[in-house]
Amino acid sequence: QVQPEESAERLVQAGGSLRLSCTASGRPYSSHVMAWFRQAPGKEREFVAAIRWSNGRSYYSDSVKGRFTISKDNANWAASLQMDRLNPDDTAVYTCAIGTSPSSRTTDYFHWGQGTQVTVSS
Repeated sequence: QVQPEESAERLVQAGGSLRLSCTASGRPYSSHVMAWFRQAPGKEREFVAAIRWSNGRSYYSDSVKGRFTISKDNANWAASLQMDRLNPDDTAVYTCAIGTSPSSRTTDYFHWGQGTQVTVSS
């Protein structure tokens, strides 16, 4: 399973930065990926970023590429999502997940965290 490091709502002004982290309860297999998805009110859950546990290769959605950075901490079985230049469109519940493929399909992920509300004010 995965657990977000901090589940309380995070508030930030537009242009600001936030860092989300989540930790796996057990050592991820080398074949696993850790990822973040987000879901805004009235919208479907969408893929944000993913990272391969084996080699650290990262993947991003077009909407966050160049602004968000995903990284992993092998020693602590954790992954982090650094979010810079945030804007109100980034407001959503962010959820981390573990899966078998760095895809945008939620069905490729089998463990999900509880989610963290991120609110970006204009």
